[in-house]
Amino acid sequence: MQEKSSSQPLIRIVDDDSSVRVALLDLFQSIDLEAIAYDSPRALLDADNLDTPGCIVLDVRFSGSSGLDFQSDLQKAGNRMPIIVVTGHGDIPMSVRAMKAGAIDFLTKPLRDQDLIDAVTGAIKRDQVIRSQSQTRSDVKRLRETLTPREVEVMHAVVNGYMNKQIAGQLGISMVTVKLHRSNVMKKMRVRSVADLVKKAELLGQDQPAAQGDS
Repeated sequence: MQEKSSSQPLIRIVDDDSSVRVALLDLFQSIDLEAIAYDSPRALLDADNLDTPGCIVLDVRFSGSSGLDFQSDLQKAGNRMPIIVVTGHGDIPMSVRAMKAGAIDFLTKPLRDQDLIDAVTGAIKRDQVIRSQSQTRSDVKRLRETLTPREVEVMHAVVNGYMNKQIAGQLGISMVTVKLHRSNVMKKMRVRSVADLVKKAELLGQDQPAAQGDS
């Protein structure tokens, strides 16, 4: 079943027990949360691109596969969709593995409705934060891409606390040129202060160029 295009968070239920799927769909519907159910991880991947915000409620055991392996595969692929792992056969090593692989909660069956609702609500909020941060970082990267290579060097020096005179010495350019580049950086990065520039540079993380050494 293909998911609907919607801005409303979507809960993906992945469980091979049809009675569990029906019960969870009814539960989420009763509190006005949109949900869709799949009988296996493969069915989820075949029908859902995971672009719609939300979370995954994932059972551990499936015929011929493991929910924890699926969780690990998503993590390796860079998908950060929050996952709540549920199982009727939970143990400490299994819960540790699930949490290390990025699960935000580990619940054992039979599930208490309120526990699951609390976990799902927290997962949806977490997904919203993750997506917001990712969008902000993408916006900053697009701004950084408008800079010339020299402006990138000047920006990096500025956020590392170097004064104009030091930057001129490092890059072998005049103070006037440094000031021009610095002004361009502030305009293109849409900031009014060095503090704001530092915040945006921090969002870029490892995408920043290597630090310039003193010359």
